[in-house]
Amino acid sequence: QLVLLYEEVLYTIHYRLGKPAHNHVADAEELYAYVQKAFGMDAEEHSVLMQQVKELESPIFCLKATVKEAKGILGKDVSGFSDPYCLLGIESKSQEPAHPENKKRLKAVVKDLIPEDQIHRTQVINQTLSPVWDETFILEFEDVETASFHLDMWDSDVMESVRHKLGELTDLHGLKRIFKDARKDKGQDDFLGNVVLRLKDLHCWDDQWYLLEPRTETYPNRGQCHLQFLLTHKKRATTSSRTQPSYTVHRHLLQQLVSYEILQHQAGSTAWDGELSRHAITVLYLHATQKDLSDFHQVMAQWLAYSRLYQSLEFNSNCLLHQITSIEYQWIQERLRPEQKAELAESFQSFLIYGISLIRRYRIIFPLSVPRSTERLRSLLRVLVQMCKMKAFRELCTLSPDLPEMVSEALKSGTTEWFHMKKQHLKPMMKSMEENGKALGKLLLEVIGDLQQCNKTWNKFFISTLKLNIFSIAYLELERLVAEHVQEQLSEIDSSMSKPTAESLFQLYMSLQELSRMKDFLPKWDGSLALSDFHQWFKEAVPKWLQKAYTIALERTQRAVQVDQMVPFGEHNKHSTSTVDLSTCYAQIVKTWQQLNWPDPEEAFMIMVKLVEDMCKIALMYCRLIKARAEELSLREQNEGDAANRNLLLQLCIVVNNIKQLRLLILKLPSQLDWAQLEQRTGDIINPEQIQHTLHNQLDSTISCLDHEIRDVVQNRNLEGGIARHIQELSASHDTRQPEDSITPLMKFLESELQYLNEHLVQENFKSLLSPLWHHTLAVLSAAAQQQVPSAQHYKRLHCALKSLEFCFHAEGCGLPLETLHTAAFQSLETHLALCSASSRKLIQKYFSNRIQQQLDTTSEKYGAVTIKVLYRPSEQKLHVEVLNAANLIPLDSNGSSDPFVQLTLEPRHEFPEVVARTTQCKRNEL
Repeated sequence: QLVLLYEEVLYTIHYRLGKPAHNHVADAEELYAYVQKAFGMDAEEHSVLMQQVKELESPIFCLKATVKEAKGILGKDVSGFSDPYCLLGIESKSQEPAHPENKKRLKAVVKDLIPEDQIHRTQVINQTLSPVWDETFILEFEDVETASFHLDMWDSDVMESVRHKLGELTDLHGLKRIFKDARKDKGQDDFLGNVVLRLKDLHCWDDQWYLLEPRTETYPNRGQCHLQFLLTHKKRATTSSRTQPSYTVHRHLLQQLVSYEILQHQAGSTAWDGELSRHAITVLYLHATQKDLSDFHQVMAQWLAYSRLYQSLEFNSNCLLHQITSIEYQWIQERLRPEQKAELAESFQSFLIYGISLIRRYRIIFPLSVPRSTERLRSLLRVLVQMCKMKAFRELCTLSPDLPEMVSEALKSGTTEWFHMKKQHLKPMMKSMEENGKALGKLLLEVIGDLQQCNKTWNKFFISTLKLNIFSIAYLELERLVAEHVQEQLSEIDSSMSKPTAESLFQLYMSLQELSRMKDFLPKWDGSLALSDFHQWFKEAVPKWLQKAYTIALERTQRAVQVDQMVPFGEHNKHSTSTVDLSTCYAQIVKTWQQLNWPDPEEAFMIMVKLVEDMCKIALMYCRLIKARAEELSLREQNEGDAANRNLLLQLCIVVNNIKQLRLLILKLPSQLDWAQLEQRTGDIINPEQIQHTLHNQLDSTISCLDHEIRDVVQNRNLEGGIARHIQELSASHDTRQPEDSITPLMKFLESELQYLNEHLVQENFKSLLSPLWHHTLAVLSAAAQQQVPSAQHYKRLHCALKSLEFCFHAEGCGLPLETLHTAAFQSLETHLALCSASSRKLIQKYFSNRIQQQLDTTSEKYGAVTIKVLYRPSEQKLHVEVLNAANLIPLDSNGSSDPFVQLTLEPRHEFPEVVARTTQCKRNEL
């Protein structure tokens, strides 16, 4: 068959007709060399077959001429119109055609040059200057080099009566025409112009307008004629031409050349876009014109060849769209013989089945890792859709099922095949629980990745072409298959699972969770899914997961404390490195809760209780460990003098900062674990009191423990002892210096200690440390003030110390606020020290100022009032009392009056033992 086809193509090149087009190869030897490569013939085979072709009988050369129309021709009748017709034929001996610039016109006409039996005549078109014939004639010739085409256009002259002609007379020109007709022979036609063309100047196919040439100079502008030419063969002597239909032979030739072109494509067949080389275009063009194949049959041959090639050498299916569109545009079923219809129908069905098979295996055929895969699949879908819409397809393939239905079934079956292939590929060699769990996890990752590709990439192509949601099809199928497979595997795992098994199951749970969440991409899905309650399959593994999270956090915290050097880990940080690890541990536990996202509210609450309990245990354990670490480091440095003391104070600050940072982490847990949402979910199952008792109280208890730990750290540092020691020394001192000078050691001690703490403690920690320290200081001062020391200087030193400490702890607003400093104990102590350190005169003034203030504050006179005047004379040591008057006395007699008198008594006051009575002014006093 290949030899016969090669004979056909050699015959085509050897008997080539027509002038080559600009995009065709003109050299015959170059074409021979090309087809020799395309058919895989060696030089000897080519030579033998070439000699056989030359020995074959030559074909009959034909010019298929179509006279389409004319325009602007001369009007020869009295009406101003003509009745044109054409005579055409081929002259064997070529003459030079007339040229517009030549003054000597060609006088000869067809009647004089060509035998009458070889002259062809068109119909007469009456009364027009723009006739339309659209008639085709087959003109045979022997030698293309010497033959020429001749066409004469004549005005048909039919004998008419003078009365009829006068009836058509419209102007003076028509009258002259009547006289001219009268002088010529009756029935003689008028010459309108001619076209003469050498056949060697024609292309295989030409279609253009030609000027009509005159025989004389009388009327040089005679209009134009539209002609179409096709140089063809008759009675080709090749075996293929004699035994097979023309379009079948052409399809075989096209298939052979196109397959060669595809294989020669550098980027591979999948990137070939249908562009043929100049050699292939030339050979196929020559063969189609010589065989006189219609455009429809050429397109049909192209479809048959390309659709068959696509099934063996896959290329860009956009190449098929042109053939589909052309067949649809030119489709008339009656043009085809029954065998041609059957062949075309079979090609439609074959391509449809093959295309569906590609779509079923699209994950393998069009992987996203290969460039242009999306374009290839999209073009295939477009071709299938366009093909199924064709009139030819609907008329020839009446029993073919609906395309979307076929694609949907193919996608379902292909998804199932892909899943089982992946499952088999990932099947572990060792069938242990751990390996099975890992294999399930890998399989789930493959499924999730595939569904993500469906949703993000493939869905838009299938929806736009077939209105099919490929994600929905794949998800529903894969979700069911995954559920069945996972349940089958988990049925073999019991509660006594190992840690590696539990770990692999956690990864599997997370993958199933992600797969289940992807149902949100399903459009309007209300049905039940196989993974709806998948979390129930893992209930026995949850305790293992929680225990692992706790164990990992515990071990990491212990390691972090062991390597902690109790120094700030950054320039702007005052914590040590262990707090970073502790924060990471808590974040991981919070992440575990978020990853679990347990759907059952009651079970989720129990998981939360366990997580909070574990985190509180870790917090308390950390406090013990970090304090022990600080003590361990302090023992190493206890013999290093002042530097050691500074290091110890620094470690104290870091311990306080670390515990305070831990406290902040604990306080953030309700928001990080979203307790509000959990309470809302469990509102119908668990009452708020139980939540308060199990969660909030446990957290509050841990916070209290942390606060207690901070206080213990401060007390262990003996800062309070240092303050107490300095105050005791101040109290026991008999120094006669000014009080401001006596308290200098205490203030220097506080300044040094507090300044260091302020530099190395977080500001919030520093302020929280000041408050208990202030209360302790007040207690020490109060104890010192209670001592019975009959020295005003003693109380002055204590009072000065109290005011200086107040100023120090307030620190001009940077320390404790005044409302925190001025407690009841402070105010009582300040009053006591102020009184004990004041002189007698100031005490008397203060006493009577208070009394006067009490009198000013008195508003009622229940028993009336008396006005007295009192004066104390120190020189005489006597108190002079003058009673002035009384008012608003209570009537005690029966007559409604009273007989008042005044009795004076002098009572000693214990607060002022050296004074008996004191007064400074006259005042109306309430009785």
